[in-house]
Amino acid sequence: MAWIRIVDLEHADGLLARIYRAAIARAGKIFNVLRIQSVQPRVLQASLDLYRELMFGPGPLSRAQREMIAVAVSRTNHCVY
Repeated sequence: MAWIRIVDLEHADGLLARIYRAAIARAGKIFNVLRIQSVQPRVLQASLDLYRELMFGPGPLSRAQREMIAVAVSRTNHCVY
């Protein structure tokens, strides 16, 4: 089984601590998709910014259509997220 180093909430500081607090405020917890990027907080922030732009940015697709595409791709890739 693969092992990925992560930074736990109690050891997070600076940008990572802010990202973790925002995640908890938004979802009540920190999802693993965030934790696995925790050793590089700037990369994690860029990933979150890209997600927000793709899901909420301007474009011809509705949020529901964007979510449907994400679900279809995840299913095709056998991803649980």
